[in-house]
Amino acid sequence: MSGLYAGNVSSLNEKPKILQISCNAPFKYLVPKIGGEMKVYCLEVSGNFACFTRPEMKVERVSYDVITPSAARAVFEAILWKPAICWQVCKIEVLSPIRWINLRRNEVGSVASRRNIEGAMKSGMGQLGMYVEDVRQQRAGLFLRDVHYRIHASFELRDPSSHKPSFPHLSKRTVNSDEIDMNDDPNQTVKFMTMFERRASKGQCVNQPYLGCREFAADFRLVEAEDPYPEPVSETRELGYMLYDMDYRNPADPTPRFFRARLMNGVVDVPAWDSEEVRG
Repeated sequence: MSGLYAGNVSSLNEKPKILQISCNAPFKYLVPKIGGEMKVYCLEVSGNFACFTRPEMKVERVSYDVITPSAARAVFEAILWKPAICWQVCKIEVLSPIRWINLRRNEVGSVASRRNIEGAMKSGMGQLGMYVEDVRQQRAGLFLRDVHYRIHASFELRDPSSHKPSFPHLSKRTVNSDEIDMNDDPNQTVKFMTMFERRASKGQCVNQPYLGCREFAADFRLVEAEDPYPEPVSETRELGYMLYDMDYRNPADPTPRFFRARLMNGVVDVPAWDSEEVRG
């Protein structure tokens, strides 16, 4: 996997070498490298409850044993999300024993009708609301409790042609052949790194991170090199096939991708998106 440089700011005086990566990932990356390794960030995430729902469970919610890579990615994106970058989770450490709890919750069994919404948009009036009492359902769920993780991830730069047409209001330049040079890439990368470090160190986020369901809010903190580093749980087990992420190469029909997860002494190593271990 290609990575971002992890040198000091003075190394930006060097001319970065831009590599065009050809892979099966949903985005093409342009990654500046200056002789260093990937800059990997570490977040410590915890919460009272969590539910990383198994897709094979149709009615009742049943959580995976450990946070999924897509849920871990969402925690980083809650702190810093930009169309120009893509977060890649590389390792998940479980710091608390895996504990379970059965809960019964009230859920809404339907969503607002698309036909009603379209009719209201055309006529300027209509009934868009739902009465919760009419569509309320009680469902049981098997959730995780008192979770505590240490998540390692880094971001990579996307090819501008893959995201600028989708986010024109966030683009300062139009897509053209000269953009492949990306002469301002070093400064742009440092800008994103500084933004994330500043927000994460202060506990700031764009939206509240959550652990699978929005009602299960997550606490987070940025782990610095000098911080105490508790050991993960001493547990090894097979976790089976776990949801990796959704493949949006076809936006009209996104497909899930899975990988065989294994908890080894409290650590789950997450393969790269284009790895043979990740299957669609």
